Amino acid sequence: MSGFGRGKVILLGEHAVVYGVPALAAGLERGVTATATPAAETELACAPWGTSDGLDADTDLGRALRAVIEAHPDAPLPPVRVEADVALPAGAGLGCSAALGVAVLRALDELAGRAASDAEIAERSMIWERVFHGNPSGLDNTMAAHGGVACFRRGEPLERLDVRAPLRLVIGDSGESSSTRAMVEQVARQRERDAARFDKSLDAIGTLVSNARLALEAGDAHALGQLMDLNQHLLAAWMLSTTALEDMIGAARAAGAKGAKVTGSGGGGCMIALVESEEVGAKVVDAIEALGFAAFQTEAG
Repeated sequence: MSGFGRGKVILLGEHAVVYGVPALAAGLERGVTATATPAAETELACAPWGTSDGLDADTDLGRALRAVIEAHPDAPLPPVRVEADVALPAGAGLGCSAALGVAVLRALDELAGRAASDAEIAERSMIWERVFHGNPSGLDNTMAAHGGVACFRRGEPLERLDVRAPLRLVIGDSGESSSTRAMVEQVARQRERDAARFDKSLDAIGTLVSNARLALEAGDAHALGQLMDLNQHLLAAWMLSTTALEDMIGAARAAGAKGAKVTGSGGGGCMIALVESEEVGAKVVDAIEALGFAAFQTEAG
């Protein structure tokens, strides 16, 4: 019995979303697949990581597994072994933990003979996300469950958008770890130093997000790519980019990407590049890998 959870990217608006500016997010076709089978003891095995965590494990995975097992609508569940195939880099801003939680919940439901809507799975997976992030926004797990493209404004429900066609993206992984909390605090210090200048940047990002939404709904990939590039300039001015990320972004643009930028908190993690075709995507992947970084193609939305 198996279940799938999608990864996600922020197309535009990260960090500004903390200050009330909307952000655009997209669910990926790549994510996590989990399979549940009856067993002597309940445990979660993530083969790519070489981990196996039971209900008593003093780890985030063990605590998250225990939380969703105890809160399951059909609890108490019989012992079960969940095996997860994780096709996302962890801690890289792609919503790996949320994708894993959604996949685990769907696998448990299927084994229990329970049919749950995407909305129900998204709501129940908040229990899982709280273990990893304390007070999550709900963005990652909602995108993991629903997919598609959505507009997110802090404190409001996700607004799902209708797009003409899926987006083809190349994702490059810098291999650099980054703390979301540290990056958010760094941006906050910049606001304290020069609030007027900072607020002008917020207004600019808000305008970019509004125009990007129109471009998405019109299927205008060229305009969307240009807006992503402009957003990257503002993120770099907030010192959220790194040499590795800038190198990958430059290589992607030179190889034919319509636009490229950091995705997520920055300071490491991943970048995304919008490409017009699988063929162009392959060239962008090659260009990033030639720099020594990992990259892959995927569709979003």
